[in-house]
Amino acid sequence: MKKLISMATLLLLAFSLVLSGCGSNGKSNAPKKEGKDITVGVNGDFVSLDPHDTNDNLSYSAESTMLEGLLSFDKDMKITPILAKSYTASKDAKEITFKLKKGIKFQDGTPFDAKAVKANIDRLADPKSTLKRHSLFSTVKETVIIDDYTVKVTLSKPFGAMVNNFAHPAAMMISPKAIEKYGKDVAKHPVGTGPYSFVSWKPGQYLKVKKNTKYWQKGGAKLDSITFKPIIEDGSRMAKLQSGEADLIYPVPTEQAKKINGQNGIEVDAIPSITATYMSMNTLKKPFNNVKVRQALNYAIDKNAYINVVKNGYSKPLFSAIAPNVQYYEKQTPYNYDVKKAKALLKEAGYPNGFSTTLWGGNSSATMKAMEFLQQQLDKVNVKVKIEPMESGTLATKIWSVNNPKEAGVELYYGSWSPSTGDADWGIRPLLSGSSYPPAAYNTAYYKNEKADKLINQGLMTAVSTERQTAYSELQKQIWQDAPWVFLANDDLLVGKKTYLKNAYLNLDGTLNIAHAEISNK
Repeated sequence: MKKLISMATLLLLAFSLVLSGCGSNGKSNAPKKEGKDITVGVNGDFVSLDPHDTNDNLSYSAESTMLEGLLSFDKDMKITPILAKSYTASKDAKEITFKLKKGIKFQDGTPFDAKAVKANIDRLADPKSTLKRHSLFSTVKETVIIDDYTVKVTLSKPFGAMVNNFAHPAAMMISPKAIEKYGKDVAKHPVGTGPYSFVSWKPGQYLKVKKNTKYWQKGGAKLDSITFKPIIEDGSRMAKLQSGEADLIYPVPTEQAKKINGQNGIEVDAIPSITATYMSMNTLKKPFNNVKVRQALNYAIDKNAYINVVKNGYSKPLFSAIAPNVQYYEKQTPYNYDVKKAKALLKEAGYPNGFSTTLWGGNSSATMKAMEFLQQQLDKVNVKVKIEPMESGTLATKIWSVNNPKEAGVELYYGSWSPSTGDADWGIRPLLSGSSYPPAAYNTAYYKNEKADKLINQGLMTAVSTERQTAYSELQKQIWQDAPWVFLANDDLLVGKKTYLKNAYLNLDGTLNIAHAEISNK
């Protein structure tokens, strides 16, 4: 009898060991991928495949598999040469010279050389251009071919951030032959130098690219094809990843990230972005024309609670008008949560009983949640906030159709900004320069400070890094003191993918980097 019990025990133990080897953490349960074709689920449709006429990160994510620029950004938003061998910028910030790599061809066989570069820059810089990204290159006076593989770009005025503009995805190179052949329709027929080439695009359904077998870099594409599919609804996008119908999805809703991470062979990557989320205050309107009121609202908002409640922990407090990974960032002394101090400042400003105001923002569930949180927080200091959520088109019209700043209807505005050039200039100037009132740009705070504007110009008058650092250091201090925003958070970016998909990640500007992704079933 004892022998039978012993044998049964041994069998049960062996069976339990087999089961433990097949658990959720065991390698044997890791998903396997057959073939080298992947599907990427995204939360919207593509707008264009012409980088010169693109202003959304989703389109840039697809374009970057097919096209490349002279320069680009690495994972840390540092500038790195791609098609350029090297570059030099003059100290007066008016000339940039690019030395080009040799032996590269576009996917249609057109040589990549100085003529091709000039054709692209001339297209972007054309004063008659209606391209969405013309503004980034409007200061280009001329592009001169020095030799077959050297190009000099001369600017009409000093612009210290111009090198960063050339690293922006808007500056990716298109085959001049394709531009000539397709004209504006090149947006549907992209031809670049990238590791993948265009196959087909059916708006609302899919966009497919395939391996470029003649890619110029050693190693080339590791996948046979990538199919991007718009999956608008969050739940459906999550379900596709869980079932394996999608190999990667972006974005992952913050409220679902922890739930799916580590399940069904899924991993969720969270990285800090260069996005600054804020609530602007119209400094031309009472009571926001009083700096003490603006500072009071900064003390009145519990930033850590905002991050936990609104962002589900996937964010960090914002300690400047720009995020830490933006060039020339400098951390400021925090406006710590302090209701008593907020009330005292309101009293000093002449509002001991608070006041009433209106907050504008989008109508997405995430934005609504954020605005409701801000409303509840400000109620604690007797600031009564009426929330007005709007569809994006309506909101844009109300903000950008105002010609007289004094007639602007906006009081408080909830928004965010990602400076895709990675430079402090593009993180600050469009939002906080005195020349950036809507409709010219995005200064919904209608903030204007002569010292700040002077520092913005100083930062652009030189290409010398130390001089630019000094200007932007002082600029950030001034803006922080003036508090035209309630400085809220630096958001994380969330991407979900199967564990077998390697080298697929998000850039800090929110674009997806998948051009060098590969499958590994190990």
